[in-house]
Amino acid sequence: MQAYSEELIRKFDAAADKMPAFPKSVQKVLELAKNIDCDAKDIAAVIEKDPVMTAKILKVLNSPYYSLPSKITSINRSIVYLGFNTVKNLALGIASIGVLPRVNKADFDIQQYLNHSLYVAGLARMLYGRLSPKGDSTESYIAGLLHDFGKVVFAQFMADEFRQALELSKSEGIPLYLAERKILGADHCLMGSMLAEKWQFPDALIDAIRHHHDESYQGSDTLVCVVAANHLSKRIDGETSMAGLPDFVEKRIAAAGEITEEDVSQIKMEAEMFSRIGAS
Repeated sequence: MQAYSEELIRKFDAAADKMPAFPKSVQKVLELAKNIDCDAKDIAAVIEKDPVMTAKILKVLNSPYYSLPSKITSINRSIVYLGFNTVKNLALGIASIGVLPRVNKADFDIQQYLNHSLYVAGLARMLYGRLSPKGDSTESYIAGLLHDFGKVVFAQFMADEFRQALELSKSEGIPLYLAERKILGADHCLMGSMLAEKWQFPDALIDAIRHHHDESYQGSDTLVCVVAANHLSKRIDGETSMAGLPDFVEKRIAAAGEITEEDVSQIKMEAEMFSRIGAS
């Protein structure tokens, strides 16, 4: 693992400290979810104490995307209809959108970033569900949502350097994470993982954020799904090649089967719905 100077770590740490925390209700949901004996009613009670979060979740659930037979008026009822994991993912998705800045001094395109993050989150969840049908895909979903969040921290609190990295990436035709390493000394993967640590996320999730551009690092299924989803998200923009995936990811992800045009359409619809409702 690459070593970084104490000065750089302090600089990144100070930037991470300036980011707003997730809503307390979502932090509590994550805490409760770690307990396998947790009752869904306990989760519902926590969310319903946050009126803004409750209103947004119900707005999403009652949107045409879900096409439920009757209107959902409570979080507890929504869990009965759609299951605990769906409601938990909704809360996490809305919280992630809620902490995004509307503008930044680096002229970083937040809407484009949000669309990409939602695509990767949805694809990572889908892939994980196929690889581990009995598992909880929430970790992969959050890792997908936040895999590039370090860019947001850079845009907010290291704007001049990040703008230089954006310009270098464009002028030299190199990936942004490589431009970041040249200009800032490290990339958004490190920045994002430090923020995830401050938010006290699980180790596997932090690991996926930290190493999603590291082709030599073989990690958990969460990492595999995020790396593959990050690549597959390009398909939504018209690119279809799977070339360039690390061998260990390509071999593992083969078990998930083909991502169809219907799958892509579903992910895109969900992303558009989240982007419209979650940020309102």
